[in-house]
Amino acid sequence: MKNFSYITAILLAFTVNLYGQQIPIDTAHWDINARGYVIEPHLGQSSIYLQGGTITLKNREFLNGTIEYDIHLNPERAYPGVYFRIQDNLDAEEFYVRTHLSGKEDATQAIPMVQGVSPWQLYFGPRYSFPYEFQYNDWTHIKIVIREDKAQVFMDYSATPNLSWELTNPIQPGAIAFNGGNFQGVHYANIQIKDEVPELVDFKPIERQPEKGLITAWEISEKFEEGRLNDPKSLARLLNSVKWQGTLGVEEGAAVNISRIQRLNDGTPGNTVFARLIIQSDKDQIKKLDFGYSDRVLAILNGAPIYSGSNNWRSRDYRYLGTIGLFDSIFLHLKKGRNELVMAVSEDFGGWLITGKFDDLDGMKVSQD
Repeated sequence: MKNFSYITAILLAFTVNLYGQQIPIDTAHWDINARGYVIEPHLGQSSIYLQGGTITLKNREFLNGTIEYDIHLNPERAYPGVYFRIQDNLDAEEFYVRTHLSGKEDATQAIPMVQGVSPWQLYFGPRYSFPYEFQYNDWTHIKIVIREDKAQVFMDYSATPNLSWELTNPIQPGAIAFNGGNFQGVHYANIQIKDEVPELVDFKPIERQPEKGLITAWEISEKFEEGRLNDPKSLARLLNSVKWQGTLGVEEGAAVNISRIQRLNDGTPGNTVFARLIIQSDKDQIKKLDFGYSDRVLAILNGAPIYSGSNNWRSRDYRYLGTIGLFDSIFLHLKKGRNELVMAVSEDFGGWLITGKFDDLDGMKVSQD
């Protein structure tokens, strides 16, 4: 019995050390799914060089606690970071760095992943990013503290948080994974995970001022293939054939996040949905609609196409981000009575979004069907 207790104590101590402190970087503890990797000593630490793909901690879920790691960056374009509370590889919370943007306002990014899409074109600005000067000749230490719907990040052992933000996905335990930066490889070392519920330090998230007067919700259809929009004569038939999935409200005071209701990459064809408004007009009149979208849109009023545009990443120049905003306008020729405005919104990556605003609502009423 004494030997049994002694062995149990040793195993318990090992478990506490393993799951409360540093996690060995090897295939016994991590599922590695990457284009390439090497487990090797690097800058004085045991590390993994990871290029593309992810490493996922085996047999472990995480809810509240602290995630710490060292990462050796290079100045080439890459987006390495950590996912936590992962649900079925679709929903998660995420923090990553943009290695090529050292010192820039968007050098870092906190973001929710929603049904496999990381909508950075919606979650942008100082509420979710901060500038940071990266060091390329040594390790960068990153600590993320998570408590319920709140998180903070501390860079290079800072005593005060570099960013505090509010988490938007449901609060539930999930997996932890690190990604390899996609374009360029990075080294990870000294990965530590602690499950103790942490204390937050000076939690003061930056508030984002909502856009006043936005259309508060849009009705969203099932998805379909973008190519079905190519023939204007078939639009009426397409509109009559789709099924409507439900109504989504605006997030971040900025836009509707279509990924909340529709999954982009689920193995079935389609990257486009209809987003619909019903406009009741007291008379024949012209109304200006300011709107934004991501990534592409075809506007259809009462069955007729009236506008098309592209707002995807690098669509206008090599620095263009495609972030959401009320950057476009159309003039709607409304008839007296019921009018149906439909936006066919197509997505590649970065955020499946639609938003709009009427400055003048006199003589009209906007609703969903």
